[in-house]
Amino acid sequence: MKFWDYLNETLRPADTETATVIDLFAGAGGLSLGFETAGYKTIGYEMDKAACETYNKNLSGICHEVKLSVGFEYPEADIVIGGPPCQPFSVWGYQKGASDTRNGFPIFVEAVQQLQPSVFLFENVRGLLYANKDYFETVLEKLKALGYIIEYKLLNAVNYGVPQNRERLFAVGHRGKFHFPPPQKKRTTVGDAIGDLMYTTPPESKFLTSAMDAYVAVYEKASSCVKPRDLYPEKPARTLTCRNLAGATSDMQRVRLPDGRRRRLLHREAARLQSFPDWFEFFGNETQQFNQIGNAVPPLLAYKIALAVKEYIRSGALYETNEILEERYVIEMEDCPLFQL
Repeated sequence: MKFWDYLNETLRPADTETATVIDLFAGAGGLSLGFETAGYKTIGYEMDKAACETYNKNLSGICHEVKLSVGFEYPEADIVIGGPPCQPFSVWGYQKGASDTRNGFPIFVEAVQQLQPSVFLFENVRGLLYANKDYFETVLEKLKALGYIIEYKLLNAVNYGVPQNRERLFAVGHRGKFHFPPPQKKRTTVGDAIGDLMYTTPPESKFLTSAMDAYVAVYEKASSCVKPRDLYPEKPARTLTCRNLAGATSDMQRVRLPDGRRRRLLHREAARLQSFPDWFEFFGNETQQFNQIGNAVPPLLAYKIALAVKEYIRSGALYETNEILEERYVIEMEDCPLFQL
């Protein structure tokens, strides 16, 4: 079966579970699509109009266009997921961390505090484990004080069927006996994902000019690149980001055609490399669509994680009674003010 056929058949919303999922900072719905495929109902919250429109077009759940803040009232939910804005912690950002006004972790922690879900998870950049390690530990302590065991792990999407080397931090809060999905040995390549598209030149194609080729060559020499950083059909892709998809940068994602020209990625190519199925339609202008794709959690990886969450929930494994959890919450939160985050 072709990779795109596999995505089209596998990643489709289902309705088999009673639990409801709230997705904070939902973007276009990559994380939600994984959980809907696993059978969950989702409710999304996203401030970007185009991304919210994309979510509502493709998913069964409803995405509310709203800028979240601490104190927002949520409906009841059993699972809380999300990707708090990563710019404060990204190596490409200004590394302001907790002081950055875009920091979404206080909102995420407050949502968990308010809803007390059976399980929660968040995704973010690996930079949280390095320059911002102290702040990450602070966030974990706040969440542990709510009565959760926290497991966190760097997962590379390429180890879960996604045709892209994309390493991200995932943290899961649970009551005991949650296990991350095991990696798989077989890797999906660029050729598997976009082999039918990568050597085509549809009308919307954009080609690198000779000046851009020269600029890229200077960057690659300075970066000691052994080979040009084009996409190679026999390998997985480099990490897709808003920056190297939407911007005409030295690091842009591109395909080298048989005639020597280099073409920037098409939206559908980028979406497949993120493991979005072909039926998934993106809204907004070119840059908005690329940003939605670059920001997303790959739905195939999200699906594998959602299956692990489903296994955990169905096991009914709680390590403490609700009464004990409630007592711990009252005692520990007195010394754990949320607004210090």
